[in-house]
Amino acid sequence: MIKPRRPMRGLIGATARKQMIPAQDAGQSDETLLRYAGWRVVLACFLMALFLFGFGLYGHGVYLAELQRLNGWPAALISGASTLSLLLANIFATFTNELVSRLGARRLVLLGIAALATSTTLLAFATAPWQLYIAFALMSLGWIGMGTIVSATIVSLWFVRRRGLAISLAFTGASFSGVIVTPSLVYLIERFGFAAAMLTGTAVMVAVLVPVTLAFIGPPSAGGLADPLRAEMPSVPSDISRATLIRRVAFWTISIPFALALVAQIGFIVHQIAMLEPKIGRANAGLAVSVMTFTAIAGRFGLGMVVDRFDPRRVTAISIVSQAAALLSILHFDAIPILLAACAVFGFSVGNLITLPPLIMHREFSAASFVVVMGLSNAISGTVGSLGPAFLGVVQSWSGGYETPIALCIALQLIAAVIVLQRGSSRSVEAPG
Repeated sequence: MIKPRRPMRGLIGATARKQMIPAQDAGQSDETLLRYAGWRVVLACFLMALFLFGFGLYGHGVYLAELQRLNGWPAALISGASTLSLLLANIFATFTNELVSRLGARRLVLLGIAALATSTTLLAFATAPWQLYIAFALMSLGWIGMGTIVSATIVSLWFVRRRGLAISLAFTGASFSGVIVTPSLVYLIERFGFAAAMLTGTAVMVAVLVPVTLAFIGPPSAGGLADPLRAEMPSVPSDISRATLIRRVAFWTISIPFALALVAQIGFIVHQIAMLEPKIGRANAGLAVSVMTFTAIAGRFGLGMVVDRFDPRRVTAISIVSQAAALLSILHFDAIPILLAACAVFGFSVGNLITLPPLIMHREFSAASFVVVMGLSNAISGTVGSLGPAFLGVVQSWSGGYETPIALCIALQLIAAVIVLQRGSSRSVEAPG
């Protein structure tokens, strides 16, 4: 008697399901493939960061020098406008969630490009202080539409397993801006004058970013998305209010350590040449800045390749402690090779203090609350971090040297490393990639 064969339901079902998914769609949803559409989104966010940080941060030193030379304005007047721009950007960042929900990512980015372009155009023709302050106020709106919160939100829609690498690559544009945009702006000013240089740079920015935004920035389809459930994340109302958020320990164990670390980091970057010049001379101090810039770029790439495999809180603690060790070396040694190596170690984690917060938030808060959490956290850490240069300047004037400011920076970083390892009660919604 021949036994009847068992129906191959599992195999048939699997085969049918596999046939239902076109090979092309399967390839398009694979984050590890270069043809995956999400990498074009990363390129768009890289270019956004390149121009935003070039004109909106690193360019401030250029504006100060040129506007002071052209109009005779005091440095305090111009630097006050710069500070206002950064403070407004951090305050407005709190409401990024409402803007993304109402306008959508693409429209918000386009408005950010328009605000930044208008700002740089006004700077080209500014002849009165009120024009200067209006220009810098508009620049703060550029940060809202093109800044790290919007970029991290857009990239996160497309990536799950390779999210750390994708965000790192997108934010690398910020590091490259100091190598590409600012030197190009200085060259154009020397050749054609300040107004012509600003208008040329603005035209290039608009010509590059507008087509890229229209082509690449947008809600992903299920066929080209690593996690289709995230396709509509920007339009989903947040499942947590800001009032509830500030009562959560998990939120403060992210915001406080990054705020303290940024005070030390931004303060050191601004005062780096002044710290090192008495020890190794101006030329070598300038070389130390270049070394730090290039290791910052390498650090973003290097960490991005492996960060998805590790706990981002522990990675953050290691990064902050490494910067504290670098500052300790700068405090106690005068040898050029040691100081250059210390600046290289410090620079390796410079960019990662921007990359790591969204990775922690994604693991510890729901997808719907991500923009609210990052917006409020960035507003706090960015506002506190922007006080770093003034803080170090006041302490340096009071103490008569940089030994005390460096020691305080080391203390702040060690405190930050301890706090970031403390996990509060937050709802884990996603396993590590």
